Amino acid sequence: QVQLVASGGGLVQAGGSLRLSCAASGRTFSSYVMGWFRQAPGKEREFVASIRWSDDSTYYADSVKGRFIISRDNAKNTVYLQMNSLKSEDTAVYYCAASMSSWSQPRNFESWGQGTQVTVSS
Repeated sequence: QVQLVASGGGLVQAGGSLRLSCAASGRTFSSYVMGWFRQAPGKEREFVASIRWSDDSTYYADSVKGRFIISRDNAKNTVYLQMNSLKSEDTAVYYCAASMSSWSQPRNFESWGQGTQVTVSS
């Protein structure tokens, strides 16, 4: 199983930027899709973005397309989520996760990080 540690959350003003990191360990990752999800209070966990480790293919939720960028660093076994033009509705706990079978369905992601809070003030 993959162990994931997310970091980089914080408080930012609307229009600002943050970069989240997800450090992975425990296995080789070439067969995995790495994803970012978020969960706001009172809402279900929702897909944000994902990247396939083997070829850098990416997939984004419509709500973040054009504003967020997911990327990975092989040497550091780390996945990043660069978040630009942040809005108050981006406020949530952000989780990174790993899957061998899905791009965006939370139930199909086998390993999860602990979550990092992102708060966007308007």
